[in-house]
Amino acid sequence: MSFSSLINEVSQVASEIEINESWSQGRAGFGGLVAALVYESMAQQLSDDRPVRSLHVSFVGPVAAGKPLHLESEVLREGKSVSQILGRGVQNGQTQVSVLGSFGHSRPSTIQVNDKTHIFPENPSEQTPLNFFEGVTPNFTKYFDFRFCTALPFAGSDETVLRGFVRFKSSEEKIGIAQLLALIDAWPPAPLPMLKVMSPASSLNWTVEFIHPMPALAPDEYCQYEAEIVHASNGYGHTRAKIWNRKGELIAISQQTVAIFG
Repeated sequence: MSFSSLINEVSQVASEIEINESWSQGRAGFGGLVAALVYESMAQQLSDDRPVRSLHVSFVGPVAAGKPLHLESEVLREGKSVSQILGRGVQNGQTQVSVLGSFGHSRPSTIQVNDKTHIFPENPSEQTPLNFFEGVTPNFTKYFDFRFCTALPFAGSDETVLRGFVRFKSSEEKIGIAQLLALIDAWPPAPLPMLKVMSPASSLNWTVEFIHPMPALAPDEYCQYEAEIVHASNGYGHTRAKIWNRKGELIAISQQTVAIFG
């Protein structure tokens, strides 16, 4: 199934959904899709169009492909401007992912600090693609068009920055929050290019913050992604990333704690 078809199924108030093997990464479903599905169920709880400001995602356990995932959401508080909503993805009676979202209307402010536009000098068509190899690269990567400006995973690089372009291979109907979650989480953890041999890694916690008003990103447009390793030791990595459109306008800020088994 396409990404949009899965998201649309939830937006039509489906409380249970199944992820097939094509969207898996190892023994688990692709985290960006899982988070997007839970987010979509949370958004159904809003009484107005207040935009999401931040999402804090905890990947409690692997969501198995081919089994029903039950989506639950609860409004913890709805104020005049801000709503706090808790979402969960439950499988076999256990919470496998939890998402805490903050949604809020804009308000008048005398403070205005904008991130500078940042346009990558590289041409995406001239950068290294991440090719799909059955049984080697995660299944879900076949749905994305990656262009690496820095080293590929397991290259034994000494770089502490992962940078490149990504878009969906087949054009989505639109690029909304759900699609952005997938585009951001599609990237491998930033420490992986430093490893010399293939080793697993998994996200423990992921926080993503969205800029509003949100700059436009066309369905067939590459977004720019740059992640920096802030600290890595003892089997854990802490990374911070920014995501821009091709005009260099900041769209989101992402931070992750990653468990590294190598």
